[in-house]
Amino acid sequence: MSGDTTVAHVDTAIAGARSARAGALVGYLPVGFPDLATSVDAAVALAENGVDVLELGLPYSDPVMDGPVIQAATQQALHNGFRVRDVFTAVREIRARVEVPALVMTYWNPVLQYGVDRFADDLLAAGASGLITPDITPDSAADWIAASTRTGLDRVFLAAPTSGEERLRMAATQSRGFVYAVSTMGITGERSDVDAAARTLVARLRTAGADTVCVGIGISTGRQVREVLEYADGAIVGSALVHALADGGVERVASVARGLAEGAQRATAG
Repeated sequence: MSGDTTVAHVDTAIAGARSARAGALVGYLPVGFPDLATSVDAAVALAENGVDVLELGLPYSDPVMDGPVIQAATQQALHNGFRVRDVFTAVREIRARVEVPALVMTYWNPVLQYGVDRFADDLLAAGASGLITPDITPDSAADWIAASTRTGLDRVFLAAPTSGEERLRMAATQSRGFVYAVSTMGITGERSDVDAAARTLVARLRTAGADTVCVGIGISTGRQVREVLEYADGAIVGSALVHALADGGVERVASVARGLAEGAQRATAG
């Protein structure tokens, strides 16, 4: 990319994936695990093996939504000395090597501590596409909505099966890139079945005005990716990829990504 930091919009990447295949594959990995350089190589490996959008986690000391696999990885990153500024370094290095858009997933407190406008400016300069913010809702995110509007960054809010209709409308109208539909209540992790509630939630979000919806939490196999893409625009995989990186390094995470990406292919007749 030769230092080009033009924003790569996530909805464009997802639309391209929907045109070429059944839908998009979004892959999560924490920055700084097992170390900063390896986390960059692992994210690049995802992009080179079928992942359409990168979700890069900013390690946080109190990850209330994360399951044990992701918690262990983020705690190791923090133990190794991860600092918030490292996420901008990682994004810059990743985007210098691949064209795939990169969203940063972060709890809100680190952004507040860093400064919302400063964070947005540094995110843009690094070449990131925007933020996924799991612990703030649109009605409490006025500063981020203003900063992301000013910078052109995407903003992804979450919606859960328990969300009321007004909350779904806010997520649908204020999100840019996609709405993150949480497939089940509770923490992240691999599950044998993605809850049927996800299908209903996506339908409710469509009714609320959402153009692009991706489903996450609990998706860990190519079969589950295929099932989700029957009704959603994208499938988000996290714990399965972190687990692969922890067990077998970059080579293993690349292999798992390829298997997940096979689930995003359209089924062929016969």
